[in-house]
Amino acid sequence: MAMFGWGVGFYGPPIFLHTVVERTGWSLALVSTAVTVHYLFGALVVTRLPLLHRRFGVGPTAVVGAAGTALGVLGWSVADAPWQLFASALISGAGWVTMGAVAVNAAIAPWYARGRPMALAKAYNGASIGGVVFSPLWVLLIAHWGFTTAAAVVGLTMIVVMVAVERGVYARTPERLGQCPDGDAPSAAVASTNSPTVHALTGQLLWRDRGFVTLALGMAAGLFAQIGLLAHLFSLLVPALGAQAAGLAMGFATACAIGGRLIVASVLPSGSNRRNVAALAYGVQLASSVMLLLASEQQTALILLSVALFGSCIGNATSLPPLIAQAEFAKEDVPRVVALIVALGQATYAFAPATFGVVLSTSTTAGARIGSGTSLFFLAVAAVQGIAILCFLAGRKRA
Repeated sequence: MAMFGWGVGFYGPPIFLHTVVERTGWSLALVSTAVTVHYLFGALVVTRLPLLHRRFGVGPTAVVGAAGTALGVLGWSVADAPWQLFASALISGAGWVTMGAVAVNAAIAPWYARGRPMALAKAYNGASIGGVVFSPLWVLLIAHWGFTTAAAVVGLTMIVVMVAVERGVYARTPERLGQCPDGDAPSAAVASTNSPTVHALTGQLLWRDRGFVTLALGMAAGLFAQIGLLAHLFSLLVPALGAQAAGLAMGFATACAIGGRLIVASVLPSGSNRRNVAALAYGVQLASSVMLLLASEQQTALILLSVALFGSCIGNATSLPPLIAQAEFAKEDVPRVVALIVALGQATYAFAPATFGVVLSTSTTAGARIGSGTSLFFLAVAAVQGIAILCFLAGRKRA
């Protein structure tokens, strides 16, 4: 589910953007705005996912979302007028989030309590695999078959897979199988990862809770910096490494994301303060931004080390906040908290590529590259990462 969700809905739009501009001749600004609409409307739908999951279930919701995503992407490929493109962006944006972070967390939560960190890490790694598989696959299929045929084939495959997963996996629940979370015997006491002093926060109480506000702001700031850097990293690496090597470096960052997420999940101590772990992860990314700021084009080893450090914490930006929510909020509040922080994060990072693009364009006129014209850019990224760290630490509760 995560592989198709992110592979089509997250990693696809940058490729769709380039293809639509080439086919129609529309301005880059126009099509870029459609991409932003895709992410923003998806963020709005995310806030309604807990309600849809309670009413219809994770699997059926994802199947309908897969159909919507397929229809929306097909619309991107045949749009002949801007209004058709924006209508397609609304449909694809609403669809892919039903297979995104909130859906993954909702699918895993009934099955794991103590083992949720590793379970989520493995499941969220599907998102990284989606980038590894679909980024080059979209380019290949569009080049050989054209955008419309590629969209139809991928969309149909996605629907078939999600129907099979819904019937073969999501239709089964622990209750129907007479099981308990983590594989415990039905007679065993269910271990809680929540503090015994946690109470449900109904209505507007959640928005007044310091823990929720700092968690939401921390995730939003961290993703804003992360997506902003990733959106421009390839173009910054090309002058130093060459196009092919820069592409490999981006793939290397994704591989490090998979490894970093699994390592954190495997060493995360039971009862540890997960906010400290999140702050440490963003501290590593902040250090990598400073290293890229100080690097020159000739320092290939330093550049690759920076990419590895940054990449190692990419995955934890999405997997750690839901784990913090699991530990800090009442069980009945967790789905709502996760949906809201994911929605706020997505609504924020939708503007990151354009924002940091302005920073790059205003800091140099000769073309930005590692070691030249990027100081303001990397300083801005590091500053936002610092804000994310402060937010996570500010929400810590006294033992």
